[in-house]
Amino acid sequence: ITGRLLLSSVLAARLNSHKPWIETTYHGIITENDDKVLLDPPLIALDKDAPLRYAESFEVTLTEEGEICGFRIHGQNVPFEAVVLDKSTGEGVIRAKDKMDCELQKEHTFTIQAYDCGEGPDGANMKKSHKATVHIQVNDINEYSPVFKEKTYKATVLEGKKYDSILKVEAVDADCSFQFSQICNYEIVTPDVPFTVDKDGFIKNTEKLNYGKERMYKLTVTAYDCGKNRASEDVLVKISVKPTCKPSWQGFSKRIEYEPGTGSLGLFPSMHLETCDEPITSIRASIELETNHIGKGCDRDTYSEKSLHTLCGASSGTVELLPAPSSSANWTVGLPTDNGHDSDQVFEFNGTQAIKVPEGMVNTNLKEPFTISVWMRHGPGAHEKETILCNSDKREMNRHHYSLYVHNCRLILLLRQDPSEAENYKPAEFHWKLDQACDKEWHHYVLNVEVPSVALFVDGTMFEPFLVTEDYPLHASKIETQLTIGACWQDNSGHDNDTESVSEPTSGGNARMAQFFRGNLAGLMIRSGKLENKKVIDCLYTCKEGLDVQLPEEVAAAFNPSQSSLTVEGDDIDAFDKVMQHISYLNSRQFPTPGIRHLRISTTVKCFNGESCVAVPDVEGYVMVLQPEEPKISLSGIDHFARSAAEFESQEGVTLFPELRIVSTITREVETDPESEVAEGADDDPTVQETVVSEEIMHNLDTCEVTVVGDELDGEHESLELDMSQLQQRGLVMGSSNLGLVITGVNSMANYEQLLHLIRYKNWHTEALFDRKFKLVCSELNGRYVSNDFKVEVNVIHTANPVEHANNAMMQPNFINPVHHASVDLSGHNLVNAHQASVVPSAATIVIVVCVSFLVFMIILGVFRIRAAHQRTMRDQESGKENEMDWDDSALTITVNPMETYEDQHSSEEEEEEEEEESEDGEEEDDITSAESESSEDEEGAEPEDQQGASRQQQLEWDDSTLTY
Repeated sequence: ITGRLLLSSVLAARLNSHKPWIETTYHGIITENDDKVLLDPPLIALDKDAPLRYAESFEVTLTEEGEICGFRIHGQNVPFEAVVLDKSTGEGVIRAKDKMDCELQKEHTFTIQAYDCGEGPDGANMKKSHKATVHIQVNDINEYSPVFKEKTYKATVLEGKKYDSILKVEAVDADCSFQFSQICNYEIVTPDVPFTVDKDGFIKNTEKLNYGKERMYKLTVTAYDCGKNRASEDVLVKISVKPTCKPSWQGFSKRIEYEPGTGSLGLFPSMHLETCDEPITSIRASIELETNHIGKGCDRDTYSEKSLHTLCGASSGTVELLPAPSSSANWTVGLPTDNGHDSDQVFEFNGTQAIKVPEGMVNTNLKEPFTISVWMRHGPGAHEKETILCNSDKREMNRHHYSLYVHNCRLILLLRQDPSEAENYKPAEFHWKLDQACDKEWHHYVLNVEVPSVALFVDGTMFEPFLVTEDYPLHASKIETQLTIGACWQDNSGHDNDTESVSEPTSGGNARMAQFFRGNLAGLMIRSGKLENKKVIDCLYTCKEGLDVQLPEEVAAAFNPSQSSLTVEGDDIDAFDKVMQHISYLNSRQFPTPGIRHLRISTTVKCFNGESCVAVPDVEGYVMVLQPEEPKISLSGIDHFARSAAEFESQEGVTLFPELRIVSTITREVETDPESEVAEGADDDPTVQETVVSEEIMHNLDTCEVTVVGDELDGEHESLELDMSQLQQRGLVMGSSNLGLVITGVNSMANYEQLLHLIRYKNWHTEALFDRKFKLVCSELNGRYVSNDFKVEVNVIHTANPVEHANNAMMQPNFINPVHHASVDLSGHNLVNAHQASVVPSAATIVIVVCVSFLVFMIILGVFRIRAAHQRTMRDQESGKENEMDWDDSALTITVNPMETYEDQHSSEEEEEEEEEESEDGEEEDDITSAESESSEDEEGAEPEDQQGASRQQQLEWDDSTLTY
């Protein structure tokens, strides 16, 4: 029985019927850089299947079912593992897989589970305990030292003042615990300095500082964490001492240089306002760019006002009443001017001078809309009327048909209706009260007149009249009118029917001027039939230089119309400083006027009481616009050639500038590379630091003038001609006289070049003419930049063999096409080719002299030969023997062979330059210009026979004339 009981108990003990048991929560501590975890409570797993160790009544046999085989950790990326120390007792330990880093993770939480060894020898049917939570804290060690956030600290203090805090230094510690990461103390290492630092890093002075004693202090500061680790590197602190504060603008450069063509230039890049720590509520600054001494108030393109109208897209029909004095417009010769080219011509009226506009210049029909525009600078003046423009009766009546005048700082336009109107009141006088009319500054006035309304624009801004008075229309009369500028034409013999005040005569005689103007006028224009639109008006007024700024929302700004004055307002001093630092000067002219532009900044600062508590002195400086790299306009081409008399007398005439080239270059100074200078040679002058480089540029021309050198043109038998349609296509105007012709208007160099190619000289009486000389000059910006004098000499060949010209005429159509292409190619800008072409005439001149001498000798020999053969020649002509006639032609062509030698030379050079195919008769290509090619193409079929017949008729006449010798 006892044996059976013992067996049954052993079998029962071997059955795994219980789960292991562990605590529900464990707390552990691990020190970083270590792998041992101290757990509370200790890790022990219990299993009821385990036999009692100390049974007294019977022998205990150990079985696997009661042993603890392991612990399992649950969680992702848990850096710990659990190890069983004793299977029978269930003791275990948790340890780190790697050394812990508190700075990476301070705490770890995961679950753990114990399991027994199961049943049988293979450990099957093992049982697991419940899951327990484990919290492990990583203890920090003081492995890091404090590090300062900045490499250097800077501050500025005022002398004679003690500060509670000047600046704050701050260090950080990378340790994870509060104790070791906390900065417990700062310390100034530098001895004997009047500063102290507290535990929070605030530095203050211990005594009042003296700017005269020390302007800057340099301190070395260190830091300690609460583990008493010192900073790895001490930090440098710079404290500048300023003298007693005076509110002012700081960082302002008095002289600011502007290089033309560089775009926008910041005027105050480092400027800031020092307010001496006063509590500021608002700041207002006015920046003025003073340019009153430059032209009409600022740097504008110095084209004539008429050219500016063209550039701005104004309609045609503009009449310039105050043009620069010239041979074609001489009525402004007597007026004082500014004698400069910095702007359009400015005329001064001193109260005693006025001018009459020639008849026919202006034909204004008051029924049509018309526009008057003028630049005016006028001071307060007297209390009398001062006339700008006046159209009055030439005699007897003294009626003012229309006039523009200033009276008591008012601008007044008088506009009397035509007599044909109905006899009722109509608006006759329009009054504008304007401060601009008396401020001694330049202003631009445009009046758009469309009866019965008148719109006035002053500097691009529209003004309504404050008073309009009405009057009856004028009475019908046949009296002619006189248009005057600077005064009104009066006549003492009549009466002033318009009840206008008349000044006392300034000189004897009945006819006189009255109501003189005192001030300056420029660009007085009148246009009939169309009004100026706002876009054109703005373009005419727009200044090429001015101030510019990019504004944030918290700062407001306002420009004057010419952008020469800027007002900035704000309440945030930092934002205000940024705005001031972004104010720039801009000059968009290609060749700006050099010189000084004065700058002034006026500032008003207000505090909390709404009054000006801080007085900021005005700041003055100037922008120095440097001298622009001036263009050199070069005219080049063939300056000496000969043509037959028949060509001068032909309908087309002779082209004066067939191969003219207009090229503009600027010379730049470029700094050379010092290394290259040494490499090239040490013998050079060491003072030479720059090299000169020529660069071709493109810009406009506004005048080209062709004048006769020597005797004036005889209108009865010679002329200079140019196709007017070609002028109109390019918007240019031509004036001509017996001295030559002038082409005016703004256009490109290429367009001017094409037009000058088409100028022709005709002379239908060449018997006494051997040569003619002409001079060509082109200019830009109202004469500011002038080209070289390009002179052309044309020789007339009086040939003894007109038949040769007939042959030439027959051959011309064969060479029209290649010559036409050549003329197009020559219109390009190439400095090298231009110089090559200009060298040819010097050799050609020598050839011509030799040819003329040889020609005279051959003519003398030919006279005797012709006299002997005359009878036979007449018989041959009557019987139609053209063979002998051809033989005579070939014999006589020897008289022009010397000239053909010159033509051959020139033609060969032209062929080399253009690298075109060779032509057998290159000398004849030279005689055909591009314009002649065009005319020849139009009449290609009929011209050769006509010219041949005409030439043969000339031959017979010439032979008859020779018989008189």
